[in-house]
Amino acid sequence: MTSPQPPRGVFAPVATVFGADGELDRVRFSANLNFYAASALDGVVLLGSNGEFATMDLDERRQVIECGVAAINGRRTVLAGTGAESTRATIDLTKASASAGVDYALVVTPHYYKSRYDQAAYVNHYLKVAEASPIPVLIYVMAAYTGVDLPTPIILELAKHPNIVGIKDSGGNAAKVGEIIAGARSDFGVLAGSANFLYAALCLGASGGIVALGNIAPQECAEIARLFYAGDHAAARELQLRMIAPNAAVTSRFGIAGLKAALDWVGLNGGAPREPILPLNDGERDALFATLQTAGIGRVAIASPA
Repeated sequence: MTSPQPPRGVFAPVATVFGADGELDRVRFSANLNFYAASALDGVVLLGSNGEFATMDLDERRQVIECGVAAINGRRTVLAGTGAESTRATIDLTKASASAGVDYALVVTPHYYKSRYDQAAYVNHYLKVAEASPIPVLIYVMAAYTGVDLPTPIILELAKHPNIVGIKDSGGNAAKVGEIIAGARSDFGVLAGSANFLYAALCLGASGGIVALGNIAPQECAEIARLFYAGDHAAARELQLRMIAPNAAVTSRFGIAGLKAALDWVGLNGGAPREPILPLNDGERDALFATLQTAGIGRVAIASPA
């Protein structure tokens, strides 16, 4: 059985835009996606951690997927987060995503009962999802939120399945990234899970990155990869270093609330995060905007939603 190819390039795990009523704002969400489809990005991820999928029920997640695929309209590669706490629910959402036109399923590790999950449980989960999925599957490790950091031997075992084509690892552990790349089959993709180590991961042989900073600085994030592949390592390194502070501001420092405030600041649509996450206060917003300005991240042009 021939393995499908993994996604390659730089992808933004896009924020979900909610209206004043707390529901998906299809118009403003689609306007953001239209901007990304015309940007330097290779694609988008719907319902990643920055898409606030954990605050949505399965019906809402299906709505986001359908709206997102329609807005991209084949212009870029679309990944969707389809992971759920049960194998059954994960398979159902993965099949629905495939029917909607998603290209790849990004499956986060189940974690609520993590103290009871051993290696056999995780292997069984991912293999059953891979067997049932009409589209290629990527493992998603986000230990900062889930508390689950799949060890390299499990990942290498899963990488043997032809429909498990890659992994997004947000840990930033260069040694682990290297172990996966060295030990997995040659066409198994490893995607850096943060812009703060995109260049380093590419140097190790990663196939790209899924980076939150791509929401507000798609050109800069894609440029790191372009410079790397062009062999201009000095320029790639310089740009990587410049992006570390703004990346931290919209991830570890201010989180989703910071990302959404940054989207509004650059001229895209962010809005309020879904409660219980609260918006930034005035002092946090000032610090965030100063960080973006210092890094040279500017406003973007986007058509006003109808």
